[in-house]
Amino acid sequence: MKYEEIVAKVKKAYAKADTALVDEHLAVQVDVTGEGEGAFYIEVADGKINVEPWEYLDHDFKIQCTAEEIIAIAEGKKKLGAEVESGNVYISRNFDKVAVFDLIVAKKSAKKAAAPKAEKKTAKKAAPKAEKKTAEKKVAKKDTAAATAKKEAEKAAKAAEKAAKKEAEKAAKAAEKAAKKEAEKAAKAAEKAAKKEAEKAAKAAAKPAKAVKKAADKVEAKDKKKPGRKPKNAEVKA
Repeated sequence: MKYEEIVAKVKKAYAKADTALVDEHLAVQVDVTGEGEGAFYIEVADGKINVEPWEYLDHDFKIQCTAEEIIAIAEGKKKLGAEVESGNVYISRNFDKVAVFDLIVAKKSAKKAAAPKAEKKTAKKAAPKAEKKTAEKKVAKKDTAAATAKKEAEKAAKAAEKAAKKEAEKAAKAAEKAAKKEAEKAAKAAEKAAKKEAEKAAKAAAKPAKAVKKAADKVEAKDKKKPGRKPKNAEVKA
């Protein structure tokens, strides 16, 4: 089967599909493997399904399977969720969207089952109830999945907030410790520099006094050597 034929069959299968149960935008890229290899996308928007032979870069999730698998899913013969679980189909990203995608097939299959004209009047009356019950069950399942996803998101958000708070406290403590260490280092350096300057100043102040004393000693020694003269600083007797 050629790539163009695969896209045409999927497009035809989804042409009359009912998307009443899908209340959100959904974009799925399909990567066909094996015969008819290629990529195309299935998009649910404004209550309609668009199937086009191009890649969809901003897709919700990607399906990787054979042509037979995607055609069977599109025709309502198989469900995507069941095929993923069995390993016949591989998907990437947003696994919770698979349940939303399956709502298209489920609604279409239920509609086909109620179509035959040969049904008895009692069976025709029972069909809408069964269909309604199935639809309600699917909606309940979808609501449960949404609630679970919301709960998980809240849990992840709280965990992220807690981790961020812990990291912030750790960073603050590290910054405080580093600042304290730097302050102590700066204080020690300032104390050392001040001590050094004080010693230098003391030495500079003591130098002139030492020089004066040395000069005085020199003069006194010279006076002692001259006969009949007393040192200038000798006491005078009355």
